[in-house]
Amino acid sequence: MAADDTTASEGRSDGEKDMDLKTPPPEDAEGHGDVETAVAPNPSEEPTEDSRDGIKLKCSVIFLCFYGFMSSIRPGEAFITPNLLSSEKNFTKQQVTNEITPVLTYSYMVMLVPAFLLTDLLRYKPVLIIQAISQVVIWLLMLLGTTLLHMQLMEFFYGITMACRVAYSSYIFSLVNPVLYQRVAGYSRSSVLLGVFTSSVLGQLCISLGNVTYYTLDAICLGFVSFGLALSFCLPWPKRSLFFNRMKNQEQQELTGKAAQSELEKINPKRGGLSSTSRWRDSVFVHMLLEVRNVVKRPNLRLWSLWWIFNSTGYYLVLFYVHILWNQVNSTASYNGAVEAAATLLSAATSFMAGFTKIRWNIWSELVIGLITAVQAGLLLAMGTTNYIWVCYVSYILFRAFYQFLVPIATFQIASSLTKELCALVFGINTFLGTVLKSIINLIFSDKRGLGLDVHSQFYVYFIYFSLLTVVYLISSAVVLIRHFKNQNRERGDSAGGPPTELSPVPVTSEAELLSNGKSGST
Repeated sequence: MAADDTTASEGRSDGEKDMDLKTPPPEDAEGHGDVETAVAPNPSEEPTEDSRDGIKLKCSVIFLCFYGFMSSIRPGEAFITPNLLSSEKNFTKQQVTNEITPVLTYSYMVMLVPAFLLTDLLRYKPVLIIQAISQVVIWLLMLLGTTLLHMQLMEFFYGITMACRVAYSSYIFSLVNPVLYQRVAGYSRSSVLLGVFTSSVLGQLCISLGNVTYYTLDAICLGFVSFGLALSFCLPWPKRSLFFNRMKNQEQQELTGKAAQSELEKINPKRGGLSSTSRWRDSVFVHMLLEVRNVVKRPNLRLWSLWWIFNSTGYYLVLFYVHILWNQVNSTASYNGAVEAAATLLSAATSFMAGFTKIRWNIWSELVIGLITAVQAGLLLAMGTTNYIWVCYVSYILFRAFYQFLVPIATFQIASSLTKELCALVFGINTFLGTVLKSIINLIFSDKRGLGLDVHSQFYVYFIYFSLLTVVYLISSAVVLIRHFKNQNRERGDSAGGPPTELSPVPVTSEAELLSNGKSGST
């Protein structure tokens, strides 16, 4: 059972993937650009209201990053599976694999949509408090629980904490102007990754050097999450959100629109009645749902959304069960924390490197995805067949790193051509569909009500799953490349006939394709 969104495994890690969303420039006059420029008052003058707001903004961002760091420190997460299988808890491998761990996926699926909607409706902070309370309950159950039902409840609350991650990921965007989104998203993600790394290292030091018992480690985790709960009550309360709580100037525009509408109703009552009955169609959320249909029609968005759904499904299933595999291969090795820390560092490095990768993604996306998925399939086969624990460790670290390399690329490819609101909705739908698929696979292969496979057999299933994805991606890549080179040869033949005219199309240069992210400069 992998520790989740904050073991450094992102299955239980709140630091999974904050999205740098592309948003339009601010519509109001309050978008001042930099925090630094907004908070640099003239020393000879009294502090202005803008400068005080800038200082308050800085403090809010710093406090939120500190909260993200502290809430990610749970040293015992990397050792949950050894804890459950130890003499202190005394559960069997079959119970942990087929009865306890599957509850996490089901809970996550059930809670994801309510958490997504409540996050926006309640403006983030209450959901973060719910997440912090769930963390306290988790470690109380780990500290005091002794029965199978207690551990299943623990996994249920883990599902709640995973579903509530969206609150932290999007909270930061409610505090700052759109021009600062990319920067503050980097701050918040870095703080969580640092917390994950610190947590894993601290847990490993406690086990390896301090000879700390699992009971003591659970108590340490309970102390950290209790402090995180106290911090959550001190978070500033945002005044706006994406869908249900709009900005003040938008509210004023709505009031102006209602006043104009009432005048129209006086002139034309029939028209006014029709507008009131169809008012639900004008809501932002419903409008976004209707816009999602256009995403499916765009090849680039469709490809990366499908990657997000199918590859993230396999990724998180591996994270949920890899600790059980390690215990199966070598029950005496206790380097989970060190491995998770190394995986976090390498994943952060590959994510950073992805930002400097310059290729024509409209042509090579399928091939790159197919090759990386093939490598991941090979790593899963190595993990499922080896009897050497260090082969498992290294394969796991590389498996995570390859996935994290593609995450920022997928995020940019999806977000770069969508509005902030639509982007959040698309990512939410992709995550939900991936969670449904995880639950189906879990129910069939892992749950005792299904086939109830042991962990080695499950990793064979994951290998077959990634192999099938590889075949699909490579076939798609071959189709795209053949079509591209045919078009390229046709364009060369057309250009060889003479200078371009109105009847002779001008080929798009590679530079234009690269700068426009796969779309011609005319679009």
